[in-house]
Amino acid sequence: MPETMCTLRLRQVALVATELDPVLDALGAELGLAVAHRDPAVATFGLVNAVLPVGSQFLEVVSPTREGTAAGRQLERMGGDGGYMVICQTDDQAPFRQGAEGLGIRTAFEFDDHGYQGWQLHPGDTGGSFLEIDVQPPGEGDPWMPAGPDWQQAVRTDVVDGITAVELEVPDPDATAGRWRELLGRDGFDDGVELRWSTGERGLVAVDLHASDRARARAGDETAICGVRFRLV
Repeated sequence: MPETMCTLRLRQVALVATELDPVLDALGAELGLAVAHRDPAVATFGLVNAVLPVGSQFLEVVSPTREGTAAGRQLERMGGDGGYMVICQTDDQAPFRQGAEGLGIRTAFEFDDHGYQGWQLHPGDTGGSFLEIDVQPPGEGDPWMPAGPDWQQAVRTDVVDGITAVELEVPDPDATAGRWRELLGRDGFDDGVELRWSTGERGLVAVDLHASDRARARAGDETAICGVRFRLV
């Protein structure tokens, strides 16, 4: 279990879509969000993407451009668009790497981009979804490399201003929740974002968003975009 002094913040949730632009249009129309960054480097993996700020957190949408990609296999497994990744920020990966080794959790992919350390765990070992635990070097304006250098200019908070919970649908919620708890050393995240578990097989199925418009929160507004339920709370 990681030492309690390690921080862990839910920073980004990724969705996977057959077509990118219709999902971006829906996120803009329903949730008032705007694209901050499109990363040309993901073309190496046969993808296009877009990252949209939700306050100081992010939604990412990826879409495959060729056959044989991990994102494409996820679309096939789910039978359509859906949730893809839970991406966290920490100040120290080492204790989590120790925990993953002890649990037999494999590394699916890792990289170092000018000090930004990305570490993606194998979903077959974690269960639920891809889990990524990254280190972002400190800097001005709460930097987050995947969102580009000027992401703050794309922040739109008229409708929502933060992610408050993610829900993962798995065959054995108790066992998978216990595995994540043992790996992460906590039930949720240090920023108060909740991890919820339900029974099924679709992985990341729901995201709760803090509503700037409290009337919509009181009404329990919910919308489905890219195969994921977005609930305003």
